[in-house]
Amino acid sequence: MEKIIVQAGDRTPYVEFDFPNGHFLMKGESYPEDAAAFFGPLLQSLRKFIDTLDGNALVMDMEMVYFNSSSAKALMNIFRLLEDAAQGGASVTINWRYHEDDDTMLESGEDFAEDFKKAAFNLLPMAV
Repeated sequence: MEKIIVQAGDRTPYVEFDFPNGHFLMKGESYPEDAAAFFGPLLQSLRKFIDTLDGNALVMDMEMVYFNSSSAKALMNIFRLLEDAAQGGASVTINWRYHEDDDTMLESGEDFAEDFKKAAFNLLPMAV
């Protein structure tokens, strides 16, 4: 699969899905008018990639500064796919990066992390 790059928009995050190297990045703000339209194709592509993963490593770096509830639901769908891949034997790491003074993003990361049993979910503070 080819790399997917989506430049950040006024209401959407920067996205880089580097399928050949198993590295995925989302960063910025996410409050699109139609979260399903924005995240749907990304979710489909990630699902196809995971179906062919065959136990290889996958790293997802998240550097969100804000997201709304519909984006949170879409992120959870992405994370469920990653947890399923880990349960299937893949090495999956999610790095939740947040500004060290942003308690809201830390708490969001902690909430997401609770749902992971097989994938590694790291909470990583970044200097402001």
